[in-house]
Amino acid sequence: MTGMDHVARIQAEWAAERPDVDVTPQGVIGRLHRLAAHLTCELVAVYREHGLDEGEFDVLAALRRAGEPFERAPGELARHTMVTTGAMTKRIDRLERAGLVTRRRSGDDGRGRVVALTPAGRALIDEAFTAHMRNEHRLLDALPADQAAHLEAILRTWLARFES
Repeated sequence: MTGMDHVARIQAEWAAERPDVDVTPQGVIGRLHRLAAHLTCELVAVYREHGLDEGEFDVLAALRRAGEPFERAPGELARHTMVTTGAMTKRIDRLERAGLVTRRRSGDDGRGRVVALTPAGRALIDEAFTAHMRNEHRLLDALPADQAAHLEAILRTWLARFES
């Protein structure tokens, strides 16, 4: 089994032990799963260089993408980052303690809250996002541009089936 990647070795072992089961999907799913783990490690390393974890980066990025005045309600933040409101509260608490966001009552509804980037939070996410994009370019440079574009089209189609 020399010259085979990890997934190919697993497929060969299953083929020997369970020749009655088609393990072809592991070729795609297994490799995507392993690749996602590798990519996550590479992405998180850049967040850490800026003193952030993945969730904190996510919140700051969602606020920055909101445009001036760089604020959103906590529920809206949760939707833009795909986490629960409970997890969002913990993230906001940490970011507020670090002086990167503030919370205030909503002008529209006194019961609601609004989370906003502080100047320090904006400066940090701008710096971290620039480094993040540089890192993503580096990671994607492992593929020729035409293959990267083809892969993006395939993934967009496949992901739409789950998210529609």
